[in-house]
Amino acid sequence: MPRVCHFTGKRTRSGRSIARRGKAKYLGGVGRKVTGKTKRMFRPNIQRVRAVVDGKVCRIKVSAKAIRMGLVVKPPKRNYTPPESLPAE
Repeated sequence: MPRVCHFTGKRTRSGRSIARRGKAKYLGGVGRKVTGKTKRMFRPNIQRVRAVVDGKVCRIKVSAKAIRMGLVVKPPKRNYTPPESLPAE
């Protein structure tokens, strides 16, 4: 499955990482120089959570931002108690 948020549509984006060397002018240097640009990926913070979607509980991939925004409806807690075992004779 792709790394895509179910609610916000956030997905992996591509970009560049810029490597620089030198000392900044305001610190007394001659300026920062770009020595290389490499491709990189910007990945969203995707989590797998159990949520209620269309009245059914299912596992979906959502971003942490969607969870913080309250877009994810968690399933209700089960009120389960184990059955009482029969006393041993």
